[in-house]
Amino acid sequence: MDRNCKLSAKGCGGCPMLGTDYPAQLKQKEEKVRALLGKYGPVQPIRGMEHPWHYRNKVISTFAPGPGGRLVSGIYATGSHKVLPVETCLLQDELLDQTMAAVREAANACRYTPYQEDKGTGLLRHCLLRRGFATGQIMVVLVTGQPVLPGAKNFVRVLLEGAEARGIKINTVVQNYNPRRTSAVLGSEEKVLYGKGFILDVLCGKRYAISPRSFYQVNPVQTEVLYGLAVEAAGLTGAETVLDAYCGIGTIGLTASEKAKRVVGVDVNADAIRDAVGNARHNQVKNARFFAADATRWIAEAASAGQWADVIFMDPPREGSTPEFLESVAKMAPRRVVYVSCNPETMARDLALLTRKGYRAQWFVPVDMFPHTEHIETVGCLVRTGTGKKEGRPR
Repeated sequence: MDRNCKLSAKGCGGCPMLGTDYPAQLKQKEEKVRALLGKYGPVQPIRGMEHPWHYRNKVISTFAPGPGGRLVSGIYATGSHKVLPVETCLLQDELLDQTMAAVREAANACRYTPYQEDKGTGLLRHCLLRRGFATGQIMVVLVTGQPVLPGAKNFVRVLLEGAEARGIKINTVVQNYNPRRTSAVLGSEEKVLYGKGFILDVLCGKRYAISPRSFYQVNPVQTEVLYGLAVEAAGLTGAETVLDAYCGIGTIGLTASEKAKRVVGVDVNADAIRDAVGNARHNQVKNARFFAADATRWIAEAASAGQWADVIFMDPPREGSTPEFLESVAKMAPRRVVYVSCNPETMARDLALLTRKGYRAQWFVPVDMFPHTEHIETVGCLVRTGTGKKEGRPR
């Protein structure tokens, strides 16, 4: 495999560790986690990938004007809004690179114009692609700056023909309307142009419907490793009530449902909760319930009402959790807290409060979800002190 990337010399910045051998990348990441979290508990060896290339099942491409008035698409150069045209990427699913080529071809055939952010004019802003790792299903989401996509039926026809010529089957095409001057890719209005508006995938033995705005981990191979460790950290026997905070479309909670008595998922995103309810139904999981609510307030109110959970899963965004959320967790006083983090720095900050509230970290396992980047996922197993039960180490 040719692992030289011409884009890095042009300022792409998507793979800052590309020039470092993969074993050395893993060592650096493990050492970083150990430096940040080691004072709270033992850090186990990092779980790396056997094949750390083309792992991303989600691609976001931004449109821009190219030579001869043709559309190009790609990624912003570091620290700028200059779009670097991308045809292939060492991290992206190779079929999605080919799908994006078919999207550009169809957009140019329809004479669509790129959105001009400074003027608020033009049509096409971004294209979001997803591919189911287990199912192979492909979703195309065209993000527009205008509410109407002219000649939408013709665009879909040309796109499907172009994809088929490349040996690719597209399962659904969605138009997403985003009129705001914002760095957020997706807007709140959508129109299904072809197919069902979602794709299906299988993760940890469960089948999930993934819509354009669903949060779904981008590295399916390592996600199974991550969630496997999270369920292991929960120490479930079949008698526990599990609370999945920041639950998204329900992936962690549903993965744990077979080993728990009851699963409750909470997330502020109503669309995600709707997907989670559907995912529980499609997988015939009858012991899981999901609520659209602010997790901090929900947990605090539930604890005040005398409700409890044996285990709380928390998987916050990069900025970590909040003191208010951690206080609500301490108020509910679960036997275990399983902290899944995408930022060991904010995880260390949150652990300082959790340990003051009576929790002790038994182990941490870093997981390399994003090879060739500086990002690290970590699973932490925390137990409430004084429970009197000795717990095992991860396998």
